[in-house]
Amino acid sequence: MIIKSYILENDPKKTIKSKSILFYGVNIGLKKYFKGIIKEYNKQDLVKNFNQEELISNKSILYNEIDNPSLFNEDKCIFIEGATDKIFSYLEPIIEELKNNKVIILADALDKRSKLRNYYEKSKTAIAVACYEDNEITIKKIITNKLKDFRGLSTENINLILDSCGLDRVKLENELSKINTFFINKSIEKDKWESLLNLKSNDDFNSLKDAAIAGDKRKTNKLLSNTILDSEKNILYLNIVTQRLNKLYEIIDSSKNTNIESELTNLKPPIFWKDKPVFISQIRKWNKKKINAVLNQCYNLEISIKTNSVINKNILFKKLLLDICEQANPL
Repeated sequence: MIIKSYILENDPKKTIKSKSILFYGVNIGLKKYFKGIIKEYNKQDLVKNFNQEELISNKSILYNEIDNPSLFNEDKCIFIEGATDKIFSYLEPIIEELKNNKVIILADALDKRSKLRNYYEKSKTAIAVACYEDNEITIKKIITNKLKDFRGLSTENINLILDSCGLDRVKLENELSKINTFFINKSIEKDKWESLLNLKSNDDFNSLKDAAIAGDKRKTNKLLSNTILDSEKNILYLNIVTQRLNKLYEIIDSSKNTNIESELTNLKPPIFWKDKPVFISQIRKWNKKKINAVLNQCYNLEISIKTNSVINKNILFKKLLLDICEQANPL
């Protein structure tokens, strides 16, 4: 049977009633949230975690877990991650025979032809839950609900969190955890709020990264002079740069001859609306061949940083940004 994700969020106890649930879709943060909820409501159960590949390589593992009682005779809650249709024929007879144990399936996007998705959607006892991308409304609702007891919570405060996390639930969960730990008295002070969210630092680096990838030499050089980079965060900075380049590659590869703005609108997960003009300016400067070349530079620099403790990480990272800026501009 199909249950909408928002219904399950509003009434998580529904997860107790089913012996097997399929969570599928691109929203990693939402799937992580549901996994946590299920663990919370099944504290008495023995939790087991597997991925699809290890179960396919040794098909006796899951049968043994289902058939053999635990040491203290607890019921088992078994999570299987990275599931695809490859595991369906193996799973189907097990799901049909479930009694006291639970099997929870976590999968990426599954189209309407998926055997796994169809089985769960048509089942009378198992549940299928689509975890689609969030939008600003759902993220703001989460923030408001999680911080409803905080004094001084304003629309501006909520928007600052949104600016910091975008539509990423995993980042949001981390920020909300920091806020709850830091503001023990649940009273918000704006300067401490902005400092905790590290907004100035994030904004400075994101501006630098965006300028370099857009090929804006003047802005890149100015920001390189004014931005203080934390040498302990160079791997994080590299990941942010490569994520953007990979996203540009994905957009260019899928757009073919279609309108770029239309492609951005239909992208899943969606691009935060504030970032669309930046993406458009960057896409115009790049092609797949150039992106691949720069990604190789990024990977080589990452290896150097991880294997050579004496190199000046900041100098090498700044040189990479200058190289990216240069390559964004056609000869």
